[in-house]
Amino acid sequence: MTTGTEEPTLTIDELAARAGVTVRTVRFYGTKGLLPPPVIGPRRVGHYGREHLARLALIEELQQQGMTLAAIERYLQQLPPDLDAHDLAIHRAVVASWAPDAVETVTRAELERRAGRALGDDDVERLAAMGVVEAGDSAYRVDLGLLRLGVGLLDVPLSHEAILAARNVLIEHSRAAAHELSQLFRGEVYERAAQDVKSLSAYMQPVVVQALLTTFQRSLREDLREWLGGMSEGYGSGSEDGGSASEEDRTA
Repeated sequence: MTTGTEEPTLTIDELAARAGVTVRTVRFYGTKGLLPPPVIGPRRVGHYGREHLARLALIEELQQQGMTLAAIERYLQQLPPDLDAHDLAIHRAVVASWAPDAVETVTRAELERRAGRALGDDDVERLAAMGVVEAGDSAYRVDLGLLRLGVGLLDVPLSHEAILAARNVLIEHSRAAAHELSQLFRGEVYERAAQDVKSLSAYMQPVVVQALLTTFQRSLREDLREWLGGMSEGYGSGSEDGGSASEEDRTA
């Protein structure tokens, strides 16, 4: 069954099975406001979409990072309300990056299982170029914290060079931001006890990462909207005879 956006919908039993949780857990999260309500279909049956599944995956990741239910509730409340499944998957990838570096040596079959899809030789080469996978004689060293993000980039219509250039830009500016924030926080906690500093760091890390990610997503969307708007104006204002574009051209 599909919705008007052609996205598959799931019953609560199917959603729970896909997410690896119980139906009771899904209902509990719903009552706590951690999951948006389902779409009510025929016979008053609730249907859930990919956003619900992605949100459950994010909640699971937050729990694995040691966040309490109250902290998870605060985190989700601060997210923009219009995030789709893709946006939530990005948040989950960022949350996973809080964990200590997790590099494992796996077989090709296990690599594909972790990736959640079959991987061709070109895919593995792209993952290697991104620093996600290092191929050995008969096994692969894989950075599990980056694997989901790297696999998502496989479907992005960008060249190796563009992806690596984007990676370098992000690393450079992220390090600069992290350094400045670190200096700022040091001034606030300089005379505090070590345990207080550790607690503050654990609390601030997800908040700062969420703020950076949300700001980045909004800024990127605004830049793309302006760029696409400029392209549309350029196409609409130009014609072979120098005349104005037709109404159909302007609204296409």
